[in-house]
Amino acid sequence: QVQLVESGGGLVQAGGSLRLACAASGLTFGNYVMGWFRRAPGTEREFVARISTSGGTINYADSVKGRFIIARDNAKNTVYLQMNSLKPEDTAVYYCAASLTYSPPQYKYWGQGTQVTVSS
Repeated sequence: QVQLVESGGGLVQAGGSLRLACAASGLTFGNYVMGWFRRAPGTEREFVARISTSGGTINYADSVKGRFIIARDNAKNTVYLQMNSLKPEDTAVYYCAASLTYSPPQYKYWGQGTQVTVSS
């Protein structure tokens, strides 16, 4: 059974930082492209970042470029999202997802999400 479990969310002031983690089990982690998404209340799910199987190719949404960093540790079956210079508009539930393809990605597995709240 595949599981993706996010952690690291919480409440932070604007300008602060958080690091999210997504621990994967039940799949060959190194074979999967990993992505981060978010959904704010009343909005559609939004792409945040994705990273290739080796970590050599990365894409970010324009809204987070220069502030967020995605990374992975295949030995630990974990993908991370370092979020810096957080803004109130970054408030959302953050999800990780796994895809066997990079472009275009087709995310097959999803986590349950972790709440990030940025206060002004």
